[in-house]
Amino acid sequence: MLTLADLGVLRGLHVTGPGRVEVELTPTYTGCPAVEAMSADIERVLRERGQEEVTVRTVLSPAWSTDDITAEGRRKLAEFGIAPPRTTGPVSGPVPVDLAIRCPHCGSTDTTLLSRFSSTACKALRRCEACREPFDHFKEL
Repeated sequence: MLTLADLGVLRGLHVTGPGRVEVELTPTYTGCPAVEAMSADIERVLRERGQEEVTVRTVLSPAWSTDDITAEGRRKLAEFGIAPPRTTGPVSGPVPVDLAIRCPHCGSTDTTLLSRFSSTACKALRRCEACREPFDHFKEL
């Protein structure tokens, strides 16, 4: 549903020789349990595509931020029923103040926090008061 490039964790890919590639991956947060699965998937896919030697390096600097999620990634999250994080990066001109979390199902901003943690530590569980549907919210980092 969401690629590693969409998520912004794929930091680099370097061909280091014939059949040899090195991939740089930044976890969404320290201790993220998905890093091992992401690394294994990268290795498997690249080997299936003819790379004999695949090295996946974890890169911690610069740290990953939810601002690294692409516009396409944000669209896919919402389409899948997960409220994407608000953008926290630098902006030019007037700064819009929008602290509301929009329901990915109906678009209402009348939402309630049910739990600070959801299916993973990087998401919170919310409920929309308009359509009454629960949904995950990808927390801003």
